[in-house]
Amino acid sequence: MAEIRFVDQTLRDGQQSLWGMRMQAGMALPVVPLIDRVGYDVVDFVGSSMMEVLVRHCQEDPWEGLDLIVAAMPRSPMRAGVRNTAIISMSVTPDALMDLWVRTLCRHGVRSFWIYDVLHWNIDKTHRLAKVAKEFGAEVVASLMYTLSPVHTDAFYAEKADLLAASPDVDGLLIYDTAGVLTPERARTLIAAVRPRAHGKYFELHCHACAGIAPLTYLAAIEAGVTTLHTCARPLANGSSLPSIESMLRNVRIAGHTAAIEERLLAPISAHFEAVARAAGLPLGVPVEYDLLLFEHQIPGGMTGTLRNQLAEHGMAERLDEVLHEVALVRRELGYPGMATPFSQLVGTIAVLNIVSGQRYAVIPDEVVQYAKGFYGQPVAPIDPDILDRIMATPRAALLLAVPEQPDLEEIRRPHGAVSDEELLLRALIAPHFIERMRAAGPVRQDYPLLASRELDAVRRLMTRSMARQLDVATEGFAVSLRR
Repeated sequence: MAEIRFVDQTLRDGQQSLWGMRMQAGMALPVVPLIDRVGYDVVDFVGSSMMEVLVRHCQEDPWEGLDLIVAAMPRSPMRAGVRNTAIISMSVTPDALMDLWVRTLCRHGVRSFWIYDVLHWNIDKTHRLAKVAKEFGAEVVASLMYTLSPVHTDAFYAEKADLLAASPDVDGLLIYDTAGVLTPERARTLIAAVRPRAHGKYFELHCHACAGIAPLTYLAAIEAGVTTLHTCARPLANGSSLPSIESMLRNVRIAGHTAAIEERLLAPISAHFEAVARAAGLPLGVPVEYDLLLFEHQIPGGMTGTLRNQLAEHGMAERLDEVLHEVALVRRELGYPGMATPFSQLVGTIAVLNIVSGQRYAVIPDEVVQYAKGFYGQPVAPIDPDILDRIMATPRAALLLAVPEQPDLEEIRRPHGAVSDEELLLRALIAPHFIERMRAAGPVRQDYPLLASRELDAVRRLMTRSMARQLDVATEGFAVSLRR
């Protein structure tokens, strides 16, 4: 029997997978005090892509929203995800700006980080950022980005675990399965291989539910010694997201394990986000059917919709399966990069261009050239020689740098003048006119304006009665009880 701990992904990967990162602060603020009381080890919340989407599409200041959420959750450490070489999806960010990114997040109350590199190449950069986070006493988990290929063996991951965990600034390791293709059988052998090489560090497991097997994989991982699982509130779970806390809490208890989770708080949290989804016209997560093709292309679930939309723009929506088969082929030709940002986008874009144009590699984006030249790190396997020749024969190949430039922070600041660190980081992410539109929109709305229901009124009243020893609130079809 084990004590199972949970990391909440509702506010970050759940809404990233199902809502395209369009959860505004006011959509969550009424209920985050309840999330704070559930008993999660950590609440994951911040990502640079989320900040970009909030500014660009929602005209909302993400720094102000972060401050509001952190202030409303004094008990739960807030987590941020950091790709160790970039805050911009398809680029590489100078080290000085990466360090500033981590320090600024810490100053805004973030006290936990998961740091990743899809190629597992720039491990020194993971260690450097972990040291920066430790300046503020923050927890750091380094990620093993799980994917299927002939190269990504248990021995491969054991070697990377050894290197990542060697730093005293790394507290734990996170096995991160973006496509949901980690099976229970492979979880057992993988964990058995990496645990002896982890320098005694603890493990977390993050599996998407794209293939419908993630709950089974979680239970197998517990048997193998993993005790921290990533889940979401049910409206933002399943499908391309992660398993729900409701189902996993039930499963681990039936399996004979324990968990210090306040189960009575889960229903009002889910009721809130279901109401938000209805009001905003956003999808709810539902379990998916098993699809064997997923194990070939390994596209993260949320990106399948992007590919479908790209094809629809060209009147080719019916060719999605053809694109997914092409994704698997392109990935093999490019040396089996893991299917997470930025390589899922890179491989997916090439696959769509190949199908739409009718000619393979007729168009080669700059990012593919940079990948081939080692801009993101060394590919885990050799690129197909014929494909590499075609990439390097493009006119842009001679112009693009093989190694990213490393200006210091003073050089980075110079074009922007005397701006705050927060403003500098936003300008590194987003074009100035989007930031100006965000400023013109005014302060962050602290309550989503379309929400008006008895259920949410009940949750709000619950929040205002923090000193009550017992409070029962009920409306038709909805009831919640809180005892302190």
